[in-house]
Amino acid sequence: MAKTALVVGASGIVGSATTALLVSEGWTVYGLARRPLAQAGVTPVTADLQDAGGTAAALKDLKVDAVFITTWLRQDSEAENIRVNSAMVRNLLDGLRSSNSTRHVALVTGLKHYLGPFESYGKGVLPQTPFREDQGRLDVANFYYAQEDEVFAAAARDGFTWSVHRPHTVIGKAVGNAMNMGTTLAVYASLCRELGRPFRFPGSAAQWNGLTDMTDARQLAHQLLWAATTPAAANQAFNIVNGDVFRWSWMWARIAEWFGLEPAPFDGTVLTLEQQMQGDAPIWKQLAERHGLVEPELSRLASPWHTDADLGRPIEVVTDMGKSRSLGFTRYQPTDQAFYDLFTQLRADRLIP
Repeated sequence: MAKTALVVGASGIVGSATTALLVSEGWTVYGLARRPLAQAGVTPVTADLQDAGGTAAALKDLKVDAVFITTWLRQDSEAENIRVNSAMVRNLLDGLRSSNSTRHVALVTGLKHYLGPFESYGKGVLPQTPFREDQGRLDVANFYYAQEDEVFAAAARDGFTWSVHRPHTVIGKAVGNAMNMGTTLAVYASLCRELGRPFRFPGSAAQWNGLTDMTDARQLAHQLLWAATTPAAANQAFNIVNGDVFRWSWMWARIAEWFGLEPAPFDGTVLTLEQQMQGDAPIWKQLAERHGLVEPELSRLASPWHTDADLGRPIEVVTDMGKSRSLGFTRYQPTDQAFYDLFTQLRADRLIP
């Protein structure tokens, strides 16, 4: 495979980590987004994937070997999630047909493959943990399944190989991202420290006491690159997590220590971040002005609803990595260090005080 890639959603948490890795490995990288950001070594491609004609025009004559789909758009219902996000994948792959150069397409989805979409998240009969790739689809409508089906159909039509990647909650940096636990917790901890609030775990007793895992965006980027360049990985779906497991009762104390906080005792009562951070937007704006931060809009940094969904689950979530390990992907990333690296970057970039 020649080393030319298109990263779709290049400015997001996963997309930015993927572009950085590909550039460091000597790839020619194009980064597609509705509003591309400047990224070192990346040629921007501006396109709205909901616009089939505009997407085809933006991709005309673009010859890439590997495509990494790392984006989606949240809608008000799962039916709309399916309609919009499947169309986006379809428009993208249709737009690339004229170049006849694509050899591999990687699609990033997630553990909602096993847990169900937002409307039925963690409800009903769920597969037993640890989640394994050979566990089939749930009998519910899910936009991840619709995205996969678009990739499968285009691969059968156009002859490229594919891979599907299912991370757990992703740790990484992006501003304006809809699902961003790491930055949300950093903002919450910063507010607690500045205002003297208790640093209180917002989730369920099952998450506090049970085992879980997470995915560093850099870890996911490495698996994306590995699958695109490893013949044995072609046409398969893979889970991707850091490789360690932890309990939030332990991790919460680690995060508190980094911010110089004492973790508040947890008594099993759920007090969500949406409740705790309600009304904090003007406070954050004042804090940002006082500390010279570059992003005064709380809504562009924190996504409490998403963090609440993850930390409020009634079951523990552990993800098996045996499939990719057996094929040679052996990279490991300690999760506490992933948080520390993110917090250090956020502070260096003046996104938190």
